[in-house]
Amino acid sequence: MHLRDEQIGRLAEKVLGDLERAGLITAKQGRTAILAAMKAAISADLKVEEALERDAEALLEQTLRGIGGGEGIDRHKMLRMIKEKLAKDRKIVL
Repeated sequence: MHLRDEQIGRLAEKVLGDLERAGLITAKQGRTAILAAMKAAISADLKVEEALERDAEALLEQTLRGIGGGEGIDRHKMLRMIKEKLAKDRKIVL
């Protein structure tokens, strides 16, 4: 999933606001530092997911070429299965 920087910022704001309103966190640093760390964590996680997606697509294409094009195979289902397997091997939670 690709999110623009402004979308990541709004997501971080929402999560932080919800945590503060629920009384689940108390900021020891300024809100700006917390938001910057949250944005960095979200961006890093999205980059890992994008790399996983690229690798899964490449592996799918390689597999389909290996079996002669894969006529009659549900590409979306196979891509999902490959992605889940790669995520498990890499210890990534989807």
